[in-house]
Amino acid sequence: MKTLEDLFEHQLKDLYSAESQLIEALPKVAKRASDSKLKKAFEDHLEETKEHKKRLEEICETLDISPKGETCKGMKGLLKEVESLMDEADNKEVMDAGLIADAQRVEHYEISGYGTAVRYAKELGHDDIASKLQKTLDEEYDADNKLDKLAENRLNKEAK
Repeated sequence: MKTLEDLFEHQLKDLYSAESQLIEALPKVAKRASDSKLKKAFEDHLEETKEHKKRLEEICETLDISPKGETCKGMKGLLKEVESLMDEADNKEVMDAGLIADAQRVEHYEISGYGTAVRYAKELGHDDIASKLQKTLDEEYDADNKLDKLAENRLNKEAK
């Protein structure tokens, strides 16, 4: 990578890989959630994540690059943590609280990635692309806030 444009392309591919991995993982996570509102939150976010991936494909098409070719190691590691939790939690309330914690780590990772991509897009003069990325960033913040409310209002107390 020699230019900000090269780094931006790398970031987009990394985000695409992250979203692809998440699309694969979310159905398993939703299945393990015992709380109906938490299960619904994961199912809703799966649909949103599919839109995020589609948005990245549109952005890459606009830039005439392939979104494929990277493996997001950060997301791979985060999802490995989720798998460990699902193997180790013996109590459904603790499982739900742990799924929220791990899902929020994923959201924070995505928020960081999309925030950076928005800044790069603006710096490179890709205002339309920055707007699309900002829309995804806003949706990631919303998903994190929904998880926060579920944890604070009830699920963490039940796990206690």
